Amino acid sequence: MDGIADMGGMQGWGSVAFDPEEANFTEDWHRKVFGMGLLSMRISGTNLDAFRHGIDRTHPVQYIVDGYWGRWLDGALNLLLDSGIVAPGEVEARVRKLAGEKDVEEPSPPTPKRPDYTPTAAGSIRQIDAKPRFSPGERVRAKDIHPLGHTRLVGYVRGHTGIVDRIQPAQVLPDTHAHFKGENAQHVYCVAFDSSDLWGDAGEKFTMYVDLYEDYLEAAS
Repeated sequence: MDGIADMGGMQGWGSVAFDPEEANFTEDWHRKVFGMGLLSMRISGTNLDAFRHGIDRTHPVQYIVDGYWGRWLDGALNLLLDSGIVAPGEVEARVRKLAGEKDVEEPSPPTPKRPDYTPTAAGSIRQIDAKPRFSPGERVRAKDIHPLGHTRLVGYVRGHTGIVDRIQPAQVLPDTHAHFKGENAQHVYCVAFDSSDLWGDAGEKFTMYVDLYEDYLEAAS
């Protein structure tokens, strides 16, 4: 999806502040949302890529306003709505009731519709027999494609050429895994891009390393 979640490389958002001493959870509710996010995948019968796609589908304004852990909460709710665990409007109605509002009518319980999905192994890494299509040192181009569903092919490298730095362990393809269309495990390549090729000569000079699935790449002359 070419949505707000693919913010990498955009201008106008200011610098990124990094504090190596910052705690993982700066507020208590962050811990709770982390647990709710993990639990939502189990309850809904989905997976991590579907959860990420749930975050992708957050309204652009809400995505910005809610912040990192707010987006986790939005993604968890989308999974529960998709699988019929929570009815549309149920959370909003419950919040109104907890706030003391009277005569709030909650929607009827939905019919569960968990996906027909069983992973072949734990996690995302898989062993595959196919040989890698590309080799370290080879020039490759990220395909200029715009999937309607979930993808990990970031927008700022699409159509650009880089060099394979190394081959990572094979993993399930998020583009199909998020939509329960098969794991489609394949090789993943760490590709090095020149920052000037991505953002022009006026930008900071550095090498950008991006992990890209084999389906995202094509040979470059």
